[in-house]
Amino acid sequence: MDRIITYFQNLNFAVEEGPLVEDDFHNFEALNLPKYHPARDMQDTFYNKDYTLLRTHTSPVQIRTMLKQKTPIRMIAPGTVFRRDFDITHTPMFHQIEALVVDDADKISFANLKHVLVEFLHHMFGDVEVRFRPSFFPFTEPSAEVDISCVFCKGDGCRVCSHTGWLEVLGCGVVDENVFKAVGYENKSGYAFGLGIERFAMLIHNIGDLRSLFESDLRLLGQFK
Repeated sequence: MDRIITYFQNLNFAVEEGPLVEDDFHNFEALNLPKYHPARDMQDTFYNKDYTLLRTHTSPVQIRTMLKQKTPIRMIAPGTVFRRDFDITHTPMFHQIEALVVDDADKISFANLKHVLVEFLHHMFGDVEVRFRPSFFPFTEPSAEVDISCVFCKGDGCRVCSHTGWLEVLGCGVVDENVFKAVGYENKSGYAFGLGIERFAMLIHNIGDLRSLFESDLRLLGQFK
């Protein structure tokens, strides 16, 4: 996480933080996820009895930042998030870094986003191929999943990449107009992207089970002296 934060700080991204316990507006509705929206099922949420919830992503920090600041905005939001998942690639608590860039209309494009992400992924993973696949996120349109050529088999195909030669590493897109409406912005353009820190750690350090990062196994920890 420190390595990623330092990289974006050097590009003049501000670091913003927000609460771990959120309300429905900041976590869902302002991000174009109204009540009963089917996309809410994409995130298994921990709800509290007082109708608050444990944030499922760091995107609420983007909403809070837009509500209190004028454009231009160039920020990242690192932090802990929570979802009801637990297997070799998911844990109920994990860490994300999400980014947001907003400026006047027509100043920000998908091309700007692609350039930033390709440079960032080469910084983190070295000489890998990068591809963008059309996808869906409620808060961006158009949206894309971003893959890199497999760092284990160099794109030839192996068990880790399901013999495709590609590994999914993050999601991104151009900020949806409904998100700008929720925070009172007019005539603005922007992009956003988000990634899981543990996902990057697994790929960079060849860790096969995400749960290993939280189990305090000295055999694993001893490799990082």
